[in-house]
Amino acid sequence: MKEQSLYLEKENLKKDLKNRHIQLIAIGGVIGVALFMGSAQASKMAGPALTLAYALGGIVMYFVLRALGEVAVEHPVASSFAGYARAFCGPLVSFITGWTYWYQWVVLAMCEISAVGMYMKYWAPDIQQWIPALICLAVILAINLVSVKYYGEFEFWFALIKVVTIIAMLFVGFAMILFGFGNGGVAIGFSNLWINGGFMPFGWTGVSMALVMVVFAYSGVELIGITAGEAADPEASLKSAIDKVFWRVLVFYVGSMVAILSIFPYEMLPKGVSPFVMIFEKAGIPYAASIINIVIISSAASCLNSGMYVCGRMLYGLALRNEAPAFLGKLSANQVPANGILVSSGICLIGVYLNYASPDSVFYYMSAITTTGCMWTWSLIMYIQLKWRRSLSNEAIANLKYPMPCYPYANYAVGAFMLAVTLGMGYDHDNLVGLYVAPVWYGGLFLLYKLFKIGEAQQKADLSIQTEW
Repeated sequence: MKEQSLYLEKENLKKDLKNRHIQLIAIGGVIGVALFMGSAQASKMAGPALTLAYALGGIVMYFVLRALGEVAVEHPVASSFAGYARAFCGPLVSFITGWTYWYQWVVLAMCEISAVGMYMKYWAPDIQQWIPALICLAVILAINLVSVKYYGEFEFWFALIKVVTIIAMLFVGFAMILFGFGNGGVAIGFSNLWINGGFMPFGWTGVSMALVMVVFAYSGVELIGITAGEAADPEASLKSAIDKVFWRVLVFYVGSMVAILSIFPYEMLPKGVSPFVMIFEKAGIPYAASIINIVIISSAASCLNSGMYVCGRMLYGLALRNEAPAFLGKLSANQVPANGILVSSGICLIGVYLNYASPDSVFYYMSAITTTGCMWTWSLIMYIQLKWRRSLSNEAIANLKYPMPCYPYANYAVGAFMLAVTLGMGYDHDNLVGLYVAPVWYGGLFLLYKLFKIGEAQQKADLSIQTEW
């Protein structure tokens, strides 16, 4: 049986990302300020059932990664699912996906520089929020323009700071819960998970609303697939990173939520204050707020670092597929897509301006917009894997290097999860902005596609250079 043909653009990126880089990029890309500062807001929606929301989101995230991994191990390219979309869904979906993922990360980058601006005010309350945001953006831009090796190295250490902090919080938190550390020797126990209105005080509606923050927190984990294009050993690196990131994320996110919501009733968690600070202060650790502020800022810088990396590679792939201006497909002397990185950084200046014009609400609005982009990406990954598997013969399926488990039921379950998240966004005023912006964005891309006849040009390009597997 003749397998479905797939054209993937020829890339000239440097293969400089080692396994240790990809391991930490995988976990670092998904641990951002949402864990350190967003959990208090999310707990107001779901109560202790926020732990359930993170667990459900973690399972969905795992299947999304396994679906992406199944295809990426066979065909590792930096454009990842945007490139696969063209083969299985056509040039229109490829165009929309590539630009949407770029937009998702640009908006996420705006969130992260906003977090830097917000938390720098702890030490310099009189400083205008946009100033540290701009400085952080400039530093991360410089790192990404030098070499992919330096991006990987900086991300490794940024992510390590986050991981060490979370592990320390888990040890301190569970010492309080089980042995009364920092509480006069009286064990706090787990009763706060159910005595204040029950485990699900707001029912499934609350869980659905909290899923919006959960998806935002986990957004970026699909970055693993994009690193395949610059991995020294993509098959081994991807398999190892995907297998480990699921358990690490569950331990870090679900474990953190269990510890926080056991120690403090969810009503006591104030918006804008990190629960990590509250736990360390309760334990009597000196300079707790300063320590966590440093971690949050490094966490935001880490996600911004990943954002610049992704945006440059996504614009590079779009240009190679004739879906973006040709100058974005050119590499610097260091084999870095510098033009794409510079353009993306320029767009991020909008985030710097918003920190000047609307410093109090910019983070929450940007997070809702990021979530809608993530929902498109995750849904598309599951659809691509579904079509990919259906295109294969029985012999090819038997020889897959990294097949996704629970196919096709996992694909349908992820679709149902995305519907629940959409409904949750409709219940929360702060998240409605994401639903308002989404149709404008997708409608605008569709009009651009038709106006410039991108599809016609792309179909001709596919016919001229398409190859068989």
